[in-house]
Amino acid sequence: MSSSGDLSATDIDRIWPEGTPFVVGVAGGSGSGKSTICRSIVDQVGTEKVSLMSHDAYYHHRPDLSYQERTRVNYDHPDSLETELLLAHLEDLREGKPVEQPIYDFTRHLRRAETVPIPSGPVILIEGILLLVEPELREMLDLKVFVDTDADLRVIRRMERDMAERGRSFDSIVAQYHATVRPMHRRFVEPSKRHADMIIPRGFNHRAVGTLVALIREVLEGHPV
Repeated sequence: MSSSGDLSATDIDRIWPEGTPFVVGVAGGSGSGKSTICRSIVDQVGTEKVSLMSHDAYYHHRPDLSYQERTRVNYDHPDSLETELLLAHLEDLREGKPVEQPIYDFTRHLRRAETVPIPSGPVILIEGILLLVEPELREMLDLKVFVDTDADLRVIRRMERDMAERGRSFDSIVAQYHATVRPMHRRFVEPSKRHADMIIPRGFNHRAVGTLVALIREVLEGHPV
């Protein structure tokens, strides 16, 4: 791919099928800064042009399990996610159809009854730690981004988030990190980096994010939906 500012018509046609939304996937370890980067993209490109989604919303709904059993599920393994539903939703969005994204309640480890309407727009932006692991999902992404952040920063951010937003205790966060987060990052997340078209180093890297935003704008200008 040419660098931003030098995208040819051939480059644009190659990374974005004509007449469909431009689907951008942002992957990286838990706490790497994916959500912050995605919010910045939405703010800069515009809410009217970008539909924001999260792979985390597609964790399997398991009311058949007790709460204690649900706390023991390995949520850092690809099998914990209903990626088939996400693929179906992305297919609908590509065809110009709106979808209803699930809402996952991390305090109960269950989906809520309500959903979030996601319109089909010029850009579909989706983030998640395991986005680049599944081949079928990678095929749906026109641009694949990996946020590469040092492990110590990721751990601190995860602790702050889980304690503030998900009602977790310090001990439970540490236990989960050693049991699943760290080994699954090494097994799945880190190796998936090789599939990325663009790597953003050091989390929210202003220059790298600026380059990504400029590329998305250039694609939109050169190949409108």
